[in-house]
Amino acid sequence: MLDTATSHSEKRDFIRMRIDTPVTLVHEGNVIAAVCLDLSSSGMQVKAPQPFQVGDRLEVRLESDHPSLEGLHATAEVVWIAAQADGQHTFGLRILAMR
Repeated sequence: MLDTATSHSEKRDFIRMRIDTPVTLVHEGNVIAAVCLDLSSSGMQVKAPQPFQVGDRLEVRLESDHPSLEGLHATAEVVWIAAQADGQHTFGLRILAMR
């Protein structure tokens, strides 16, 4: 049975995990506190107080609270951005490299 009401975000090639956790973004030497809304093997959706441009490259740091798990440190590229009514900005990041 085909569900035509399925949204585009649910038709992705990669499963996304909703995580709502703090992340640190570094852009051109500026450190920005943000929230990672969801994460997949190839990207993430982030909410931050400042806008970025499509094509901007960011360093992303998602630290782990668990001593046996490493955090995620990645270079990512902004692929879309949307202003929110609360003055925040949500944007999609494509992970280019992980360290």
